[in-house]
Amino acid sequence: MEIGDTKSESFELIEKLNEIGIALSVEKNTPKLLEMILKGAKTILNADAGTLYLATEDKKYLQFEIMMNDSLGTLLVSKPEEPIPFPALPLYDRVGNPNTTMVAAHAALYKKTINIPDAYIAEGFDFAGTRAFDTKTGYRSQSFLTLPMLNHENELIGVLQLINAKDPKTGKITEFSKVAQRIAESLASQAAIALTNNKLIGQFRELFESFINLISEAIDKKSPYNGKHCRRVPTLTMMIADAACKADYGIFKEFDLDEDERYELKIAGLLHDCGKVTTPVHVIDKATKLETIFDRIHGINTRFEVLKRDAEINFLNQKIAAIESGNLSIIPDLENEFQQKLVQYSSDQDFLRICNIGGEFMSDEYKQRLRKIAEYPHNWVSHEKDNDGKEKSKVETTFLSENEVYNLSIARGTLTAEERKVINDHIVVTIEMLEQLPYPRNLRRVPEYAGGHHERMDGKGYPRGLTREQMSLPARMMGIADIFEALSANDRPYKNGKTLTECLRILGKMKLDSHIDPDLFDLFVSEKVYLRYAHEYLDAKQIDEVDENDIPGYTPPFAYFFGTT
Repeated sequence: MEIGDTKSESFELIEKLNEIGIALSVEKNTPKLLEMILKGAKTILNADAGTLYLATEDKKYLQFEIMMNDSLGTLLVSKPEEPIPFPALPLYDRVGNPNTTMVAAHAALYKKTINIPDAYIAEGFDFAGTRAFDTKTGYRSQSFLTLPMLNHENELIGVLQLINAKDPKTGKITEFSKVAQRIAESLASQAAIALTNNKLIGQFRELFESFINLISEAIDKKSPYNGKHCRRVPTLTMMIADAACKADYGIFKEFDLDEDERYELKIAGLLHDCGKVTTPVHVIDKATKLETIFDRIHGINTRFEVLKRDAEINFLNQKIAAIESGNLSIIPDLENEFQQKLVQYSSDQDFLRICNIGGEFMSDEYKQRLRKIAEYPHNWVSHEKDNDGKEKSKVETTFLSENEVYNLSIARGTLTAEERKVINDHIVVTIEMLEQLPYPRNLRRVPEYAGGHHERMDGKGYPRGLTREQMSLPARMMGIADIFEALSANDRPYKNGKTLTECLRILGKMKLDSHIDPDLFDLFVSEKVYLRYAHEYLDAKQIDEVDENDIPGYTPPFAYFFGTT
């Protein structure tokens, strides 16, 4: 009895087809999908062997993807690094004529199913290769069902070929029935649509990631000091996530990320600073306290040269007057006074140069000296001009302007409070940008993950003042990754990259200060995530010997098991 001769058998085939169709619709991994298609077709039609081909992009060849043969116990799966060792089937000859003699090529070219009861007596097709295979292996290829896989646009995706239908009761090789052919055609159509959907999903994912990389590249071109940051933070975040997935204690005991959740976190990491596209370059790249479009310290240096010139002119005038009056005895005192002024000016000039470099602390003594220099007893005149370039007024100014004093008085770093706010506002812009995007279900948490890396565990962070309990674990991971990358980065204009010991000590203090997640910090240290990252991205001179006992606030993982945390 042929497959599908009875209503019950037809119903059973349809049920199997539905089951496989549902399975195909949810599988996202293309190699697995291809294997499911061929295995499913063999199961439904009770075929002994089969081959699945995919059409090349130019639709000129069919490439072998999977070959199965139950009797011979073979399974060949094409891999990028190890393709099936058979040449692709050409759909056209060298002069462009269609290849109609090979059954798989014929089915692909004319988009029609070919059902052959016995290949050895079939007419119109060349089965020389099949006969050679049979001779070599002792196999007997008999019935063939060759189906083009066409998607919803009738585009050729590939060819599904089944070999040797077996009678379900006797196991005897028989031909593929008409009902079996229609069932197989339905499966081939579903398979083609599933493969097309996978391809489209992959293309959209590639387009999305390319767009994200464009944003990172735009930030990179805008400021070379942040381009690497945008690419390294997601890498470090994923390293922390991997460590958290492997840990089986504390808050990590139930934590895990599937493939979609990992991709979601990766995308959030890539987008975590996208708002910096709106941040002015002169703020991002501010290497010194007086830098705007240029470093204004050079203008101050010019003023010092004017002071020294005026002091020299004054000394020479006094010296000439002393000579003319015959009062030569005062000349040594005049010269000594002049030299003292030069020394003082040079000292103050060096002092302002040091003040201009961003540091960790500026004392009140330094600020007082800065004010004293600003009020040098000298009438500096600013010449204001009208639109025609003619001078309209003169305004007397101090040696240092209030703005220059304000900038040079910055206690930490190089940014004023206003500039710091501009920098901090990038996260607000990031959130606003990301919340406008229509995310699919598997990316809906991207704004939360990307927008939380400046929050603190005690609720004193920004922009929303979230506490630890209000933040997800992945968002807290990104906070640590962002800080560690910034501390260790050796491409910033205002500082050198810190050593591992320095970075971990600072992070340890931030843990004690409720700035970062305490459990994640302990994991970061105990699993040596910092070291894996360092070997990949940091200079060798930054990778020093870390004494974990010296890290403030660090609690090793064994404390969790003995209840001492």
